[in-house]
Amino acid sequence: MRSETLGKSSCLGEVKRGQVILVAYLIVTLELTFLFMQLGVMPYLAKSLGLDSMGFGYLQTTFGILQLVGGPIFGRFADQFGTRSALILSCASGSAFFLLTSISSSIPLLFLSRLPAVFMHGLPGAQKVITDLTAPSQRADALGKLGFCFGIGIITGSSLGGILSTKFNALASPVLCLQKGLIEEEAKALWWTNAGTPPSTGKIGTSQSGSTFSIREILRLMKFPGVMEIFLVKVLAQLPIGLFLVMFSIISMDFFGLKAVESGYLMSYFGVLQMVVQGLVVGKLTSHCTEKTLLRLCVFVFAGVGLGMALMRTVWHYCIIAVPLVFAFSMLGTITDSILTKAVPSSDTGTMLGICASVHPLTRTVGPTIGGVLYKQFGVSSFGYLQLIVNTGLFVYLLKSKIPLREMKS
Repeated sequence: MRSETLGKSSCLGEVKRGQVILVAYLIVTLELTFLFMQLGVMPYLAKSLGLDSMGFGYLQTTFGILQLVGGPIFGRFADQFGTRSALILSCASGSAFFLLTSISSSIPLLFLSRLPAVFMHGLPGAQKVITDLTAPSQRADALGKLGFCFGIGIITGSSLGGILSTKFNALASPVLCLQKGLIEEEAKALWWTNAGTPPSTGKIGTSQSGSTFSIREILRLMKFPGVMEIFLVKVLAQLPIGLFLVMFSIISMDFFGLKAVESGYLMSYFGVLQMVVQGLVVGKLTSHCTEKTLLRLCVFVFAGVGLGMALMRTVWHYCIIAVPLVFAFSMLGTITDSILTKAVPSSDTGTMLGICASVHPLTRTVGPTIGGVLYKQFGVSSFGYLQLIVNTGLFVYLLKSKIPLREMKS
């Protein structure tokens, strides 16, 4: 009878963990949908308030800096106060962000609406949920499925942004924020069931050492074996393509000659590719190959993408290059996040994921300046050559170096 009871309890626990992970996926899908929705609306909103292109650049840089600073702090908060508390903070910040954006009637208020973005990190929060509730051998596959949510967010958010900006204007964001709040309440209820403790007292995966804002505690993680090396590979491998993507709105108009509608179709194409790669390809590869092998593969493919971009002349060339580009971009993010969370203690995975989440804001912050210089002085092909050179060097480094990694297969 005891073994029967334990078996039923184990099955019930697996079902509840699956429910919590599913809700985490829903939260990420909603947040990314809203984010891409406001990205589509923001240029028109800024223009209607009298903000010129330079001012709009400052607005984007402000958003990038806030996300860059907030990522590690949010991760540290998740480690100290629990992932549930961190997700509530993220959803509350996101609701304030979208609400302030929807009522922005002046340029100062528009800049003020960016402030809640410092704690708006639903993706690292969901990653923390997954790392807490999955075995190390299943982690890469589970993290890879978040990219499927990313693809849905790109397609749905871009489409909604165009429709709502023309028909419903400011009413859209508060309604969507309410929906997001309802999903968060469902997450709290499911997590309460899974943890067996009420939300007011239960803390899952918490760490009480040091201050939430301690830079020393955050940087301490970089001293673990292999962490600094893998993190630098993560940053450098995707930096050149990140610069290209930051400048893509200008490149699509000047170099490819695309109109706004055609750019929207191209974004939807990227979203479909992301869904296919993350939903179907990443899981199968992580179950058959070691993470070290997949890391080398990503960097090698990135080098090939750089060569293709250097020779690219038309938008059709770019559509072909996009297939290996999305594969390498998605796989690199998943694999490096999986490796880095395994390399640190379980009580510090939130902080590590917060540091990883700061990579994209860092690119968005420095991207307009560096990318603008490259595009003006050397043209579009310069991004490709930079991508090729950097990733060729990283591939040689990964072949020769002996970075201590935990080899995991499902």
